[in-house]
Amino acid sequence: MSRRFTGERLVLATHNNGKLEEFVALLGLPGTAVLSAGALGLSVPAETEESFLGNARIKARTAAMASGLPALADDSGLEVEGLGGQPGVHTADWAEGPDGRDFVMAMERVHQQLMAKAVPQPWRARFRCLLVLAWPDGHEEVAEGICEGSLVWPRRGADGHGFDPMFRPEGHDLTFAEMPFSLKNRLSHRARAVGILRQQCFT
Repeated sequence: MSRRFTGERLVLATHNNGKLEEFVALLGLPGTAVLSAGALGLSVPAETEESFLGNARIKARTAAMASGLPALADDSGLEVEGLGGQPGVHTADWAEGPDGRDFVMAMERVHQQLMAKAVPQPWRARFRCLLVLAWPDGHEEVAEGICEGSLVWPRRGADGHGFDPMFRPEGHDLTFAEMPFSLKNRLSHRARAVGILRQQCFT
């Protein structure tokens, strides 16, 4: 049976303020203070697993144990069918450059590999998100969200982040980067995972 969240404070295991704002909006928890791991001065654990679930679990458990509060973590990425599911759990690594993360470079790398392998269109792909909500006593709840779609080239749109300018969700003509934020938030893998977790633990 799922455990209900009944506390007044929840830790989001991230040091990214943009992600904090996105999760606060998606969770919609009036009366609950959502605090980032960064604001609490918590360290960033090494993500050593080869699965989204494993890495989300590391982040959630680390934050819960360090803070003494329930902690929510996500791990997500892009899986391209024609590339054998890559970049997958290494999505952020594909964007690592000498000056930090560069997702324009990462998108170009994906496109170059699709062309080099002569993968026929449509280039099927999905965004996958795993959420883990962990309590200090070791209990955890898990939710997964998937958004199916395909990749376009050249990339389109100025909004969004990461691979959004080349990802077109199934049933839509616009890429995530061309959509209004409100529409993307209804369709995204992260929104779907949060919706499942809300039903399990927050409503």
